[in-house]
Amino acid sequence: MSHRKFEAPRHGSLGFLPRKRTRRHRGRIRSFPRDDASKDCHLTAFCGYKAGMTHIVRDVERPGSKVHKKEVVEAVTILETPPMVAVGVVGYVQTPSGMKSLCTVWAEHLSEEVKRRFYKNWYKSKKKAFTKYAKAASAENTIEEGLNRIKEYCQVVRVIMHTQVRKLNLRIKKAHVLEVQVNGGNVADKVDYARGLLEKEIDVKSVFGKDELIDVCGVTKGHGNEGVVTRWGVTRLPRKTHRGLRKIACIGAWHPARVGRTVARSGQNGYHHRTELNKKIYRIGVKGDETSCTTEADLTEKSITPMGGFPHYGVINEDWIMVKGCVAGSRKRVLTLRKSLMKHSRRDHLEEVQLKFIDTSSKYGHGRFQTFKEKAAFLGPLARQQSA
Repeated sequence: MSHRKFEAPRHGSLGFLPRKRTRRHRGRIRSFPRDDASKDCHLTAFCGYKAGMTHIVRDVERPGSKVHKKEVVEAVTILETPPMVAVGVVGYVQTPSGMKSLCTVWAEHLSEEVKRRFYKNWYKSKKKAFTKYAKAASAENTIEEGLNRIKEYCQVVRVIMHTQVRKLNLRIKKAHVLEVQVNGGNVADKVDYARGLLEKEIDVKSVFGKDELIDVCGVTKGHGNEGVVTRWGVTRLPRKTHRGLRKIACIGAWHPARVGRTVARSGQNGYHHRTELNKKIYRIGVKGDETSCTTEADLTEKSITPMGGFPHYGVINEDWIMVKGCVAGSRKRVLTLRKSLMKHSRRDHLEEVQLKFIDTSSKYGHGRFQTFKEKAAFLGPLARQQSA
């Protein structure tokens, strides 16, 4: 066998096998940040919905970097984060074979949004979920007994929370439900903290802060069945190749008489579960704030929704967060946001970001104007307005 003239490292990572459609639509948190009893009790995750992207201008404060004290333009993603509601508390016991749930305590009153999640077919059902539990909880001291069991035996406390999808114009009626770990303090403090959250709305500002780095768990955009060139990034064959060139030339030796698992093959591409680390929060917006995109350098009063709305999403009416770069998934997709697992020491991670400009021009065309007021001042009265 002759020697290889050039290096040829393999195409595509084997670390993400099998490349098939994920079983879950919402991002799953496989591990929570390490608990620190010296800190106050706090939640470690939240849910948001991807609205779209825009860009910002800011000055970089990073001594030693070539862009120090210079303006940069960066892409950002906007996630709409309506308040979530806590409806339950779960206690876990550490065992030699891993964590086991000991006790789950539910709130007395659950909204229709979360009840729909427990049914396959809501309109044909009797809609009696949790009715017996609510009666027992009001008649007896069931909730307090369960919380006392968690205080006595458990080491990990998590809160069951659900999103309020009715507040979004997404034609979704079933709430997305997730468990969020409570970190900080001892177990009794955790249980009291979780008890105080039951049936209350939790804002994104109470979980995350500006300039914080978070991890985004979500499902990527699906592309269906695709070939090896797109799916694995292998090189196309020469132009004159018989029977097509977007193929693998040799899928393996005669023996062993089977195709190896490391050989690139066509199949499902996209709709995979992925977790992306260290996405920086540039800004957190509040519902109803019409000046949420005003900066010191740009005093124009404008909200985050661009002219004409976000394509295939619409208008943002609830709280929102702005994160640097892109995130997994298509528009309207639910994403799970988690506090970072690591301690940060890099200069760009610790940098305090001050935005100079946030673009709110139309995302449907070239976007000449930032607001409708600016457009009207430039164009003057339109013909249909003059005729009226």
